[in-house]
Amino acid sequence: MHEGVMKAWLESSHLYGGNVAYVEDLYEAYLDDATSVPVEWREVFDQLPRVEGVDVEVKHSEVKAQFAELAANKHRQVIVASEGAGDAKQVRVLQLINAFRFRGHQNANLDPLGLWKRERVRDLELDYHELTDADLEKEFNVGSFASGQETMKLKDLYDALKKTYCGSIGAEYMHITSTEEKRWLQQRLESAFSQPKFDTDTKLRILKGLTAADGLEKYLGAKFPGAKRFSLEGGDALVPMLKELIHRAGESGQEEVVIGMAHRGRLNVLINVMGKNPQVLFDEFAGKYGESAGSGDVKYHMGFSSDFATKGGNVHMALAFNPSHLEIVNPVVMGSVRARLDRLNCKTGSKALPVTIHGDSAIAGQGVVQETFNLSQTRAFGVGGSIRIVVNNQLGFTTSKQEDVRSTEYCTDIAKMVQAPIFHVNSDDPEAVAFVTQVALDFRNQFRRDVVIDLVCYRRHGHNEADEPNATQPLMYQKIKKHPVPREIYAEKLAAEGVISSDASKQLAEDYRNGLDTGVCVVEEIQKDTKHSSDWSKFVGHDWDTAYDPSLPVEKLKEIGGNLASYPEGHKAHSRVAKIYEDRKLMAAGEKPLDWGMAETLAYATLVDAGIDIRMTGQDSGRGTFFHRHAVVHNQKDASVYIPLQHVREGQGAFEVYDSVLSEEAVLAFEYGYATAEPTSLVLWEAQFGDFANGAQVVFDQFLSSGEQKWGRLCGLTIMLPHGYEGQGPEHSSARLERFLQLCADHNMQVCVPTTPAQVYAMLRRQSVRPLRRPLIVMTPKSLLRHPLAISSLDELANGVFQNMIDEIDDINPAKVERVVFCSGKVYYDLLQERRKAEQDNVAIVRVEQLYPFPHKEMDEIMARYQHVRDFVWCQEEPQNQGAWYCSQHHFWDAIPKGATLKYAGRKASAAPACGYLSTHNKEQAALVADALTIEK
Repeated sequence: MHEGVMKAWLESSHLYGGNVAYVEDLYEAYLDDATSVPVEWREVFDQLPRVEGVDVEVKHSEVKAQFAELAANKHRQVIVASEGAGDAKQVRVLQLINAFRFRGHQNANLDPLGLWKRERVRDLELDYHELTDADLEKEFNVGSFASGQETMKLKDLYDALKKTYCGSIGAEYMHITSTEEKRWLQQRLESAFSQPKFDTDTKLRILKGLTAADGLEKYLGAKFPGAKRFSLEGGDALVPMLKELIHRAGESGQEEVVIGMAHRGRLNVLINVMGKNPQVLFDEFAGKYGESAGSGDVKYHMGFSSDFATKGGNVHMALAFNPSHLEIVNPVVMGSVRARLDRLNCKTGSKALPVTIHGDSAIAGQGVVQETFNLSQTRAFGVGGSIRIVVNNQLGFTTSKQEDVRSTEYCTDIAKMVQAPIFHVNSDDPEAVAFVTQVALDFRNQFRRDVVIDLVCYRRHGHNEADEPNATQPLMYQKIKKHPVPREIYAEKLAAEGVISSDASKQLAEDYRNGLDTGVCVVEEIQKDTKHSSDWSKFVGHDWDTAYDPSLPVEKLKEIGGNLASYPEGHKAHSRVAKIYEDRKLMAAGEKPLDWGMAETLAYATLVDAGIDIRMTGQDSGRGTFFHRHAVVHNQKDASVYIPLQHVREGQGAFEVYDSVLSEEAVLAFEYGYATAEPTSLVLWEAQFGDFANGAQVVFDQFLSSGEQKWGRLCGLTIMLPHGYEGQGPEHSSARLERFLQLCADHNMQVCVPTTPAQVYAMLRRQSVRPLRRPLIVMTPKSLLRHPLAISSLDELANGVFQNMIDEIDDINPAKVERVVFCSGKVYYDLLQERRKAEQDNVAIVRVEQLYPFPHKEMDEIMARYQHVRDFVWCQEEPQNQGAWYCSQHHFWDAIPKGATLKYAGRKASAAPACGYLSTHNKEQAALVADALTIEK
């Protein structure tokens, strides 16, 4: 065809000329949301050329070229816009729909107090889209709007959009990239106009929940005036919300629900959801406590568990114990759920549900929230999605101004990082609350992703009941004082609908109060015989001296070690890794002493061989930060992996090792939660460097060190912290041993510093084989991983006993000893080599391998050989104000003979944990070794 004729033909095509603007507007709507344009146009746009790395957007020059190609192809069916101004109006209507989906939440009626000042959203107004009152009676195609109709009058559509997106629910989901997820949400919200129809039974159940929430707070306020209870008043809808959530969870097949929350409303949840006996709570308020071996904790930190009856069967509920440290309980909950899912052999998350309840200031302000969201879709920490509920009382203690609380529009914006849908809902509309609860859980179950519900409410009292909120929020509290409670608002609504009379609703309140007076469970769904998700009975009542047999025959070790040291023939390991595995074959055969990596992995192999499951996480746990573990062998040809510990024998225990996200706080809290829910597994977390564990200090302080004493929660989590002074500077030397020793009391945990492969082997086996579950803190080595003296034989491993203390190993006559040097860790080898070099025979070196609980019995046995010695030294690498000196010296003073002296040999006190220069480090190290070994005459 002649070029001029072609041009004329193209310009007369329906895809050219006057229709270009229509097509481009339609395409822009498609780019915003593919579901907003008719199916036939979507098919056309879906076939446009793609730019590499971009899902939808392409260059407009390419788009126009494609349209020209479509027009030139006479045999291809194309969709044509009708002529006239109505075509442009149709595009505007589709853009209007999209505007409500994107920004309707900004005009929603969310604040029960009516204090929110929202800016005008022009996108939601008809004239912004060049639509007028004259268009209201016209019929338009509604595209993907899920009303069940292909066309609607504009006035009906506009009304439906406002009901759906600007009522009591403000939905944010257009930030989600998955078209399938967006379509699902649109269908659920738009088909009901976000205004569900509930039957009478459901409405009465909601009213009973509000009545219980209000009734408990009023009862406590009257019976214990002025006592702190961190009232739920104003956020009463949380109670029917949680009950609705659990009912629906049971109906959808969930067997367990784990809840984590801070103190706001916790007592109400304990009584009105979990089914705790009110009389027990009243006794706690009155100061009546039962006999307890621990310290106990305040009422609003306590946990609880119970069984909740639903149509789908009983659901086991657990409210996690947690401190006031705001959001730290969230990863603990996720870890607990992961353990339950693993125990139930559920890979999808369908059998256990995590529910976390946040404060509005806390979810925006605490960094562990971001860390926990970041865990949600990873292999090691996924739980199939969670339900996150924000009790948004628009106030953080005394801070209410948004610009002081956060830098985002909503407190929930952090959830957009994982593309979680967010439902803002007015708590004074409990039916809307119930509706979004159902939608949220169904979405989580369908797509296995996090969902956030922002329960916009208020706080009727101060931060606690003794505070005076009018001092800092006068206008808000003048409004709150006049505002009716949620139960009254809903009772009036149901009375107007003829669902229940005013007298009958008052009788509900009276019946609830009578239930509190009698001190019986007030939750009718609670079952008396509570099943326990895991059996801790065999681990209760044991102490450090509990007998156990850790030994294994050498032949058994050789057999297991041989399996451990092999991988498939076609699996090409890196040359350095291949050499390590060749050495491990020799070690397994008894032809070469075992190094640290072999002994450690052999300990794991013997445990999985015995049917014990092992879970290990850390930022470099598969390989090992210091290139020693290599539990995962990477194929150099195709990057596939082989894990020998998963192939020890048929029917073995599970072995899982994960390189974790770059987090300490959330990951360690997750592993704590896992270990407290699973007593039979060996659960380990390894820091990249021990120094980095300080990012998780709150977990050590609030959970690991004191969880048993505060809440009776046993935990066998093992923490491995690389520690040792090799001249690598202040942040790569010290795991802050002193901090852990400062936390030690009441036999709450173990702190060990093993120095040989046999010791790490025995220590790890002891942690699992011994029927005792307490945290184990291990100062693991760096340079000792390949130290020529840090080796062990198979015979030493076969014995399997961890030595809390190790006496002098050289052939030194105790009678000639004039000085005894106590030490722990790597410095032992520096002392040993220097003493051997000097051929000293008058100094004995005694290693303390377990610093807590301090091994007094073993110390006494060793000291029996040195009763004549009057010169004792404690030698450490750490500065004097750090390490074990200040926390442990009293044990040495108690052990040495009367009249003897105890001297410190080590670095001088320092604000920094180590020096930054290798030359300085070497001088300091040589000096402290010399100081420990030199006897002044």
